Amino acid sequence: MAIILPSLPFEKNALEPYISSLTLEYHYGKHHNTYVVNTNNLIKETELDTLSLEEIILLTANDSTKTSLFNNAAQVWNHTFYWNSLKPNGGGLPTGEIAKKIDTDFGSYDNFAKELKESALGQFGSGWAWLVLKNGKLSISKTSNADTPIAHGVKPILCIDVWEHAYYLDYKNARADYADAVIKNLLNWEFANRNLEG
Repeated sequence: MAIILPSLPFEKNALEPYISSLTLEYHYGKHHNTYVVNTNNLIKETELDTLSLEEIILLTANDSTKTSLFNNAAQVWNHTFYWNSLKPNGGGLPTGEIAKKIDTDFGSYDNFAKELKESALGQFGSGWAWLVLKNGKLSISKTSNADTPIAHGVKPILCIDVWEHAYYLDYKNARADYADAVIKNLLNWEFANRNLEG
């Protein structure tokens, strides 16, 4: 089956002033789309071209002969998850089950927000900061480049993209300001609750 570029769950200007429509033109329209095109080219006329994106990721995660395919497929998946981790007028205090779980597993929302920001800043070079559910407990993790929690049997709940193309047009080298903006104003708690339940 062909891997498709999913529609954004919001308009390209909907995250302003925190993430500009110009950033989304490049980040979604160029970077994310290129990963989709590359993945389709790499699976074309192979035994993988009938598989789902998740199946491709799991089959290629530890295969050094398929690193390029893993990188592109995982980036398609990671970016789609990232867009859904954001919403206009999001952020702030969580609600629902995720709020209770954050209090239980981190002690407080402030502790959670501090750890997520530290993970985003502590990721050297390109990568991702994640809120994940592992062994029934929420925790913060980070992955380099295209790596993704699903390749390790870990359930992602929310993420922040910390590749430079996610923020450089808007924030230059101020990754901390970008991470703050996402956490305080854009995190999609409804998406987090759905992931916690699913």
